[in-house]
Amino acid sequence: MAATALPFVKMNGLGNDFVVLDARQGPIALSASEVRAIADRRTGIGCDQLIIIEPDTIAGVDVFMRIYNAGGGEVDACGNATRCVIATIAAEKGSDSATIRTNAGILNGTVSGEVVTVDMGTPRFAWDQIPLAEPFADTTGIELQIGPIDAPVLHTPSVVNVGNPHAIFWVEDVDAHDLGRFGPLLENHPIFPERANITIAQVLSPDRIRVRVWERGAGLTLACGTAACATGVAAARKGLTDRKVTIELPGGPLMIEWRESDDRILMTGAWSRDGEGVIPPEMRAGDAA
Repeated sequence: MAATALPFVKMNGLGNDFVVLDARQGPIALSASEVRAIADRRTGIGCDQLIIIEPDTIAGVDVFMRIYNAGGGEVDACGNATRCVIATIAAEKGSDSATIRTNAGILNGTVSGEVVTVDMGTPRFAWDQIPLAEPFADTTGIELQIGPIDAPVLHTPSVVNVGNPHAIFWVEDVDAHDLGRFGPLLENHPIFPERANITIAQVLSPDRIRVRVWERGAGLTLACGTAACATGVAAARKGLTDRKVTIELPGGPLMIEWRESDDRILMTGAWSRDGEGVIPPEMRAGDAA
């Protein structure tokens, strides 16, 4: 059967942009090559991630959110997309809240105008939960570096899983490092069997951190919600900041609170709906059966 055109909505969270497809009326199956074709900014629609909204049968859950990075691989979590989808579903319900499920678990969110707060769950710090390829007793800083052994450019990252694996390198100036060059090397380092999102972070004060992010499968992005969560948690764990911080990303700020009472992470930030369109059949050539 020939491929058909697909309607989509374009959304973004702080410039981290998404092509969102609604599969609640019928299944949508895309190959990795089709995802890459749609995500291509020159010849496709262009996006950091492709999102498919699917029905869910779990009581209390509104929808399931499936996430693909621009490289075509499926991932478990995306904080910025979560805010977009929660705002969309809440509006459909005529409510100020929604509950979605991802491969990383069930997420609850509340909407206030153009700002959404999401309970992102609890972080995981054990080496085999991140996961790492070998045991590390202390994941606040593992043995990993880029550059000469006696003068490394980046070294001793904090590692944590917040839906996705994250490594955070602490630096004095995020602009002094070529993350576009080092990001691919670190993302695919053998220590990360599932690859990792790479963040460089500059602590500005006890309640503010500036970051840049190389997202696995997507590259440099204007914002990454799970990276902001991971950075806030890792900084507090190292005693570099308080448990409530503003994370300054190239696309804008995210407010992260790591609650002491229950270890849950609250992420608050803006979202926007940019427009809609139709994915032409030729971008789904590989869909023919």
